[in-house]
Amino acid sequence: MKKSLFLILSALAIVLAGFWLYQDYQAEADSIAEEGVLPGKRAPSFSLDDANGNNVAIAETGKIYVLNFWATWCPPCRGEMPELDAFAAANSTNVNFYAINLQESAAEVNAFMADNQYHFPVLLDSDGKVSKQYQVRGIPTTLIIDRKGIIQFRKTGPVTQAELDAAVQKIMEDD
Repeated sequence: MKKSLFLILSALAIVLAGFWLYQDYQAEADSIAEEGVLPGKRAPSFSLDDANGNNVAIAETGKIYVLNFWATWCPPCRGEMPELDAFAAANSTNVNFYAINLQESAAEVNAFMADNQYHFPVLLDSDGKVSKQYQVRGIPTTLIIDRKGIIQFRKTGPVTQAELDAAVQKIMEDD
């Protein structure tokens, strides 16, 4: 009897701890509206190597950028990948799309991309410096930067192709 009571209380403690951690995570994700790199602010410039070892610079260049911070082990990130792949393919002429992988090796990323047949470019934030620069506190996080280098869209959580299309369309109309 004591053993089953102990197991029940232990399970309850684990569930409550999980709930508390989720609430804390949600509050942190929601606080991005109060702090962080927000819409209306200038996007930090940076350069990273892609998954093939080529250096790519993101700077004010008169181009629209869509940046998606993610990791292969993140279930919501994996869930949005088909939407991102479709968006990147449909907008390759007017948008520079980059998925920025957080602290995983090129081999891991290349294997994931090949296994899932995704074709968009991936940059490697191996030391986490760019995710810190952009104050990414949860993944996936997606930003859209206009031609003037101003962040026009930011979302923490999965994003759809329709959301990205609408945000890019608005930027193009406002130019």
